[in-house]
Amino acid sequence: MTSSIISKTCEFVESKLAGEGSGHDWWHIFRVWTLARKIAVQEKAQLEIVELGALLHDIADWKFHDGDDSIGPAMAREFLNSHNVDPDLSDSVVEIISTVSYKGAGVATPMKTLEGKIVQDADRLDAIGALGIARTFAYGGYKNRLIYHPDEKPVLHESYEDYKKNEGHTINHFYEKLLLLKERMNTNTGKKIAEGRHQFMQSYLDQFYREWDGIA
Repeated sequence: MTSSIISKTCEFVESKLAGEGSGHDWWHIFRVWTLARKIAVQEKAQLEIVELGALLHDIADWKFHDGDDSIGPAMAREFLNSHNVDPDLSDSVVEIISTVSYKGAGVATPMKTLEGKIVQDADRLDAIGALGIARTFAYGGYKNRLIYHPDEKPVLHESYEDYKKNEGHTINHFYEKLLLLKERMNTNTGKKIAEGRHQFMQSYLDQFYREWDGIA
C-alpha cells in the first residue's frame, strides 16, 4: 500500500503542477519530497506521513487561488479518500498541509507533529539558498514585480492577511521571509542544512548591492 499510494500521489501532483512557471512546480515538490525523506530518516519520523505531506503540501497554494488556503487541504483529502487511504493517515497529512505555510514575520507557525516539522523544514529549505533565490525571482517575474526599488523598505508583516496582500519588490522578500527562515527551522537536521544556504543568500545580497551601486 505504501509504495502504491506514494507512486499514485507523485503521478497526481506532477500532472497538476508540471510546467508551472512561478517556482512552485513539480520539481519544487520533488526536491521537498526528497529532502523531507532525508530529514525523516535522520529524525526517525513516520515516513509515509512525511512523504505524503511533502508531495501534497502545495497541491493548491493559496497564492494561486485568490488567497484561499482551504482549497489545498480539501483537494488533498479528496485525493487521499479516493484511494482509500486510512482516515487517520489522511488527517495527519491534511493537518500538515493546513499549517505548513509561512504567514508573515510576526506570525508563529508551529507544527503539532514531528512529521509536520520535517515537511515544513524541507519546504523552507527549498525557499532559501541558491534554489530559493532562483524561485524568488521566478515568482517575482510571474507577479510582474520590480526586482528592487531602493525607496521601498521591507515590511515585517504582523498578520497573515497583511502578508497575503504584500506586493513589494522581490529583494524585499528576502528580508520579509527568506532571511528569517534559518531561525525557524524545527529539526536539528534542518538547522544544519539551513546554515550554508542562509550564508549563500547573504553573500548574494552583498554582491547585489555592490553591483547596484556600481562598485563591483
